[in-house]
Amino acid sequence: MVEIIRDEIRSPDCWVGPEIQDDPRWFYQLEDDEIAELDAALQAVRKAGLGIPFRADDFPIPSFGARLEDLTSRVTDGLGVILIRGLPRERYSNEDCALIYWGIGVHMGRPVSQNSRGHLLGHVTDEGKTLSDPNARGYQTRNKLDFHCDQLPVDLLGLFCLRTAKSGGASYLVSAPAVHNVLRAERPDLLEVLYQPFHIDWRGDHPDGEQPWYDCPMLSARDGRLAARVTNRSFMESVSRYGQELTLTDAQREALDVFQEISNRQELRLQMHFEEGDMQFINNHTVLHAREAYEDHDDPALKRHLLRMWIAAGEQHRRKLAPILDERYRYVEMGGIPKTREAA
Repeated sequence: MVEIIRDEIRSPDCWVGPEIQDDPRWFYQLEDDEIAELDAALQAVRKAGLGIPFRADDFPIPSFGARLEDLTSRVTDGLGVILIRGLPRERYSNEDCALIYWGIGVHMGRPVSQNSRGHLLGHVTDEGKTLSDPNARGYQTRNKLDFHCDQLPVDLLGLFCLRTAKSGGASYLVSAPAVHNVLRAERPDLLEVLYQPFHIDWRGDHPDGEQPWYDCPMLSARDGRLAARVTNRSFMESVSRYGQELTLTDAQREALDVFQEISNRQELRLQMHFEEGDMQFINNHTVLHAREAYEDHDDPALKRHLLRMWIAAGEQHRRKLAPILDERYRYVEMGGIPKTREAA
């Protein structure tokens, strides 16, 4: 039997953006001694001739590592988001930034593959693609992205800002429990729809030998705790290429439309403007993210460029998931999306 949350959610991850816009719980400013420790760890990796992937033990950050345990808990059991600021971006090359970011990530959990190219450290930058391409992913475009969770039910999503756009590209976050509360109050009938499976396109990233689409509900619950899987709408529109019987129903379209309308309300969403060197980590089960469209620089060397990690949290930080999500979490346990093609 499907578990549906009927009561108002009051957990720490149920927040409204304007009330926490200036809340220090989701912001962390690096101290000088922590930057020095990160710099020393970077030099240790370089001296050892290591590249990505390397282990947490290869990137020794004893003091900041203890702080990261608290910051990880804020993401998994608190508000669901943390922004780490203060890394002197101008001091480091792109490769140095990637090594530092990876070093922090492996202290928070286990990074897994994000696509069929096997990327453990992904690149969020305009590759000249658009969401009208059924095999394109949102991170390969400069399009506006609606509120969504990333495709696999990984525990943590991480972004590192290498370079900002010429204009636009603001990051928006919204609490899935807060949206759930509004739906419960205004349209409880749509909750019934969202807790049932939707047909979703893998958009070219399906493992070899498996069908190119899968079924998953947008919302699910385990022991009274909500987990959202509201995938980018394009994944549910393009699935019809595998059969008209997979097309969204009218009820599903309405539920997705209303969910987006509520998520975009200014009284709910949290807004962030990245600075170079910023690291954002969010809970992929409780926080949905969106992005405004952006205009890029003409010079390729100046284009907007973020690094991305999908991170499986350690057992002490992992949220228990409904059986249907546990079934998809097996991909996370196996290392993420299996590599099936060469990096392009």
